[in-house]
Amino acid sequence: MSTVIMHGIGAMRPCSVTFVKSVQCCGGVSRNPAVALRWFSVDRYLCARPPTRRESRTVVEIPGLEPITYAERMHFVPGLAKPTFPPWHRGWHDPRHAVWPKYEEMEPRRDRPCYVFHQRTAVLEGVRQALWLTKAIVKQGLPSQVLSIADEVANQIENQDECVLQAIQHSRFWDTTEKKPSRERFCPVLLRDLLHLCGTLQVRHAALGERMLAEKYSVAACWTRGGDLFQVRGQNGLLLNSMSPVPVVAGREEVLSSQDKVLETFYPISPTIDLQVTYVYNEKTNTGSFREGYPYPHAHTLYLLESGDAPRLREHQVCAKMIMFAFGNALARAHSLYGAEPRILDQPVVVQSVATNGRTFSFVIFQLNTTDLDSDTGVKNLVWLDADQPLYEYAKIRPLIKKKVVQVPAGVAGYQPETFKKFLALYLHGVV
Repeated sequence: MSTVIMHGIGAMRPCSVTFVKSVQCCGGVSRNPAVALRWFSVDRYLCARPPTRRESRTVVEIPGLEPITYAERMHFVPGLAKPTFPPWHRGWHDPRHAVWPKYEEMEPRRDRPCYVFHQRTAVLEGVRQALWLTKAIVKQGLPSQVLSIADEVANQIENQDECVLQAIQHSRFWDTTEKKPSRERFCPVLLRDLLHLCGTLQVRHAALGERMLAEKYSVAACWTRGGDLFQVRGQNGLLLNSMSPVPVVAGREEVLSSQDKVLETFYPISPTIDLQVTYVYNEKTNTGSFREGYPYPHAHTLYLLESGDAPRLREHQVCAKMIMFAFGNALARAHSLYGAEPRILDQPVVVQSVATNGRTFSFVIFQLNTTDLDSDTGVKNLVWLDADQPLYEYAKIRPLIKKKVVQVPAGVAGYQPETFKKFLALYLHGVV
């Protein structure tokens, strides 16, 4: 015997009475066959029973009795206990299957927390937070004695603007066949080409040969600020090392006059916001990658690239990153020269930093005057900042046309020669 019932949307479909009864038995939803079938067709989980989970049995250990397991039989046997085997060791270290200790059991574990600034840190307050952490005062723009280096004709490259335009075209057009290359592609190519252009001046300035470009270097620097312990560490950017230190920018009088300056705060926001908090750390301050006796011990300029898998940072966060890592290199050098005891440096340590995303450039000069960073009083460190300077506006393979009018022509548009002059001035600083 069969019957015909209505489906949810009005379609006619045959159904067996036995099937309808089975639906009623499974869920006990309704005695009406049409309602039971409609409910079953909408969602089967409404009528199905939840799966039964077998509770894990607790193994009871009786002293003096050894459980009988199925280890010797090499297969599961009902009624026998599950065997426990000792951990198997490969005899060599495999990082893919390494068993690391728990965070609570790691060594060396401290009672005092440490706030770490690393290469993936994006601080909320940006430059203001970096200035407070490094006990520094910022001055907008680069010093006049540094900018004047690139203004002299003897320090300029032959056909300078044409060479820079060719470097931009090489990174955006000639190095790839893609219509729109990614930032991870053209950003490092442009930086390498610009450094190569600056290196061609070695025929005029022989001291440029006393430098070395280090890649994937690491730095670690510890200091106390406001009663808390801070550390900047990690691998970040390219570091240009030199046999001689960078000349001091601010004189003795200007350094002593910084005692009267008041550091800017951002209360009620904590200065440690967005910094990694850890209780497992080593209080060390070194350059990690460079051993004692390295012929290029002085950090000259740090080049940061806004590319790779690092999170995208805003302009003030990039500048904060430049300040922190320049400060870390300067503090590590100061500790190696004068020791870890807080003091005012007889000879300040200067480290420069340049950051680029392939179109805009930011410049920082950090002068470390003191390692006494705990209090807000006394001599402060100095920072010269010139941020977000475009090298060019557009680089288009095809022109941008709107309403039959060319808005942006093909090629490089909006070239700013002053930006490269600042790049060249920081490169030649200490040689001229």
